[in-house]
This record gives sequence, C-alpha cells and structure tokens, in this order.
Amino acid sequence: MTATTDSARSSLEAIRTEIGKAVVGQDSAVTGLVVALLCRGHVLLEGVPGVAKTLLVRALAASLELDTKRVQFTPDLMPSDVTGSLVYDARTAAFSFQNGPVFTNLLLADEINRTPPKTQSSLLEAMEERQVTVDGTARRLPEPFLVAATMNPVEYEGTYPLPEAQLDRFLLKLTVPLPSREDEIGVLTRHAAGFNPRDLAAAGVRPVAGAAELEAAREAVAKVSVSSEITGYVVDVCRATRESPSLTLGVSPRGATALLATARAWAWLTGRDYVTPDDVKALALPTLRHRVQLRPEAEMEGVTADAVITAILSHVPVPR
Repeated sequence: MTATTDSARSSLEAIRTEIGKAVVGQDSAVTGLVVALLCRGHVLLEGVPGVAKTLLVRALAASLELDTKRVQFTPDLMPSDVTGSLVYDARTAAFSFQNGPVFTNLLLADEINRTPPKTQSSLLEAMEERQVTVDGTARRLPEPFLVAATMNPVEYEGTYPLPEAQLDRFLLKLTVPLPSREDEIGVLTRHAAGFNPRDLAAAGVRPVAGAAELEAAREAVAKVSVSSEITGYVVDVCRATRESPSLTLGVSPRGATALLATARAWAWLTGRDYVTPDDVKALALPTLRHRVQLRPEAEMEGVTADAVITAILSHVPVPR
C-alpha cells in the first residue's frame, strides 16, 4: 500500500466522520454512499419521511469539495427543469443552451418517485452516459458525477414507481430504517443542544476530500485483485436469482458487474488489496435488491427481495 493510497483511504474515512456530525446512526447508508463514490455509481435511498435521507446526502455534499445541486421532484416538474433547455436571446436573436441542475458533481434528487415517469427518465442518459442530449447536441457532464436520489415507499399516496430500466442504473439501493431507541435519543439530544439540520457548517461539517482524493481512491480500488474463484462466486449468486421460484426477474450481467465493483470498493475501504467472499456478501443486498422482481404470489405471502437474496447467499457454495 503506497502513501497515496493510505492518504486517499483516510480522506474517504474522514467523509464518514463528517457525516456522523450531522446524522446519528445509519452507518450502513453512510458506508453505501462512500462505496458509490468509489465506484462512480448512483445511489437510491428509500425510507419513510423523517429518517434523515435528505440530510444524509446534504452532509455528504458538505464533506466534499465538489459542486452540488438539489432538485425537489414534484408532479409538475418537467424534464427540461432537470437537464436544461434552449433559451432564446433577443439581443443575439439566437438560441443558447442554459444548463439545468444536472450539470453538477453531486445531484440530490429529492423524492424522485414523486414526479411522473417522463421526468424520471430524463435522468437516464445522464446517469448512464454522463451526458445530456438537447436538440441533437450531446453535452458532457462534469466529472465526478453522482446522483443521490431519495424515495418514499411506493405505497405512499402520490408516488410513481421507478421503471426497471431506471432502477438498474442505480448502483446501490440503500434502505434508511427508523432509528433505534438509543439513536433516537441521540437525535433529540442534539436538537435540544441547538443542532440545526439546515446549517451543517454550524454543526462542524467541513470539506475533507475533493476530486483529487476521490480519483486517487478510485485508482487504488481498480488495483484490488479478484481471484477466479471470487468471480465465479459472484456469477453463481447472480445466476441463482434467475432460477429462484420466488422471482420473475433475476439479476442481469450488469448487476453481477456492479456486485463485483462494490465488493472491491468495500475490500479496499477495509484495508485489503484483494476481495473475499465476505466482501461479496456484505454488499449483495444493497447492490442486488432493486434488480430483482418478486412474483405476485410471493409478495402476497410476505416474501421480500432481501429475504430471497439472503437465502440464496446461504445456499450458494462459498469458495475456500
């Protein structure tokens, strides 16, 4: 491990510390956000209102020396409100392109499932190709580029389920649960002491990493070795989802690639330059849960995607 690698890892660990100044608990969600940064992936955070989903992303933005923008998704939001549009300039008698909020490093898509599919799909090209095409002209997005979207459970009134094509563009789907009693006491204690979630600077959250540290970390992750046994294990886990009697849709090869990428990032974060089966297991749920579809009869019986994936992990032979 070089000094540069160690420095980059320290910077990424410092991000977790800074987020902890604003958010109590939710360690798995914080880790998921850092893994997504390392993998150039996008994150979907799902949870009921009031569990600090937006605060998590805002704290991540405050801990990075990167440009950030926020879009509140509503039923009347238009695609051009996200990507930008051509605007007529009377002085020059010509149309010029005005960048939308997607032209940033970190885009907070707040309550993404409260806007219709047409507007949701306006992010597809941006997320996959890192560009926006308007009037036949492709415009590159800044690098790095990360979409962190929050979502309320689909059974809430006034929401639109995300189409499978868009769900597959998210590297991770992180569930943000209700806090434990101890964590909730910690939240109230902070608020009683004057914590203001709208003023993260006052809470001591400061930028601790920028584009240079992030690029160094990504280069280090790319050097994490993967044995043929681990590659085979990832493939076996994903193929097992396609054969599960509880699922109508299993994990695609893109999902298998995502699982390998997140496992490498987690291995590097924990100080290793090689991937173990435990790394694959640790990231399997957040990487795969949104890439499978339950059969209606399984849903009626209370089966969840997490339960199916957990059962598969317990049955697929682990390489020694």
